Parts: sequence; C-alpha cells; structure tokens
Amino acid sequence: MAVTILIVEDEEKIGRFLELELVHEGYEVMKAVNGREGLEKAQNSKVDLVVLDVMLPALNGFEVLRRLRKNSDIPVIMLTARDEVMDKVAGLDGGADDYMTKPFAIEELLARIRLVLKKRGGVVHLEKNQLSVGKLRMDVQRYEVSYDGKSVELTHREFELLRVLLENKNIVISRDTLLEKVCGYDYMGETNIIDVYVRYLRSKLDDVFQVKIIQTVRGVGYCIKDEN
Repeated sequence: MAVTILIVEDEEKIGRFLELELVHEGYEVMKAVNGREGLEKAQNSKVDLVVLDVMLPALNGFEVLRRLRKNSDIPVIMLTARDEVMDKVAGLDGGADDYMTKPFAIEELLARIRLVLKKRGGVVHLEKNQLSVGKLRMDVQRYEVSYDGKSVELTHREFELLRVLLENKNIVISRDTLLEKVCGYDYMGETNIIDVYVRYLRSKLDDVFQVKIIQTVRGVGYCIKDEN
C-alpha cells in the first residue's frame, strides 16, 4: 500500500502545491485546513505522516502536536513562516520529527519525508519511480537519467522539468504550471526561465542523440509524446 500523508495547511495555494507534488511522488494525500480538522484526521484516519503548519486557525500547530502526542507517535514534520530558533526548539521538544521554514524547496521537503519514514521504519512504496519515453529513462529515486544506456548529466531544475513532462506524457503543460512545479510557488525570478531550461535540456538530449523529445506547442507550453 502507498504511504498516506496528511497536509495540515490553511493557505490554499501552498496546500494544493504540496498535494500535487506528493501525489506525483506516489503518495496518497489527505488535507485539512485548520488545526481541529487536522487533529481529528490524524487521530481517526490511517495516516503515515503529517506535514503540519504552525500558524493555523482553530488550533495552532504546536497545540495540535501536543494533543496528538498524548496517544500517537505518528511522524510529524512542522512548517512555519517564522525562522525563530525558539519555535524550532518548541516544535522538536514537543515531539516533531523535523522542522522546515517557509519558503522551502519542495525537493528538500520530499527528502526529509523519506528520511523520517525510513527512521520510523515505515515501508515507503512509491509509484512512478521509473519514467521513460523511447530510449530515454529516468530513475526518480536515484536521480538518474540515461538515453540508450548512456548517462545524461542534468542540473536539478533540468531534472525536475523533465520529470514533470515525463509524468504527464501526451499532455501539454503550460509554462505557468511548469514554472510552479519546477521553481516553486514563491518563485520571483525571470518569467522565461522555463524556455531557458527547455533549451538546456534539448542541448543535452536532442542535439547529442539526434532526437526530438520535447515538443513545443505555440502559445501554450510543452509536451513529451509517446513514440509511435
């Protein structure tokens, strides 16, 4: 069975972003938008890990953690917009397994989730670890890409862009969606960054192996199609 993660987050945009990323990684996801709802779901549902925001309506994250720890040792990773040492100490002393400050890189959160589950002895069963199209292969867990057996060295963002496109084969993904998934919901840099990384990918795949993997759909975005 897949690992189930409960996201307790009142900011809709962040909650949806986390949900999409976790689902892409093969996790089952439950959500709650306030502390009381989160506590109830954590106590009464089959949940393997909780991603818990500190600043929540109804009950704040520290109180949710305190009540949860009375009768449960479910792994908890806390999120906060405040980079205060005392907040981190309070969270960890209260029984949190880890603590992250917003804004954060989604890849770091995913890595910490894997680490916490491993430490707690959880069996992590993830789907979509192996992605492919034609002779192109991607191992998501090992962070490896190859074409026709030859290793392809990619930067982090190049890898993430290729991963999103492979996970959504035959679907045109808009530049805005790719920007959010690859660079994060809080990205404030150049708006043409996706086009730049598509060029980088093509220089390492299309130009080297004489293929055309990433298709451009004018005015919309990009797509990887199954080979006929």
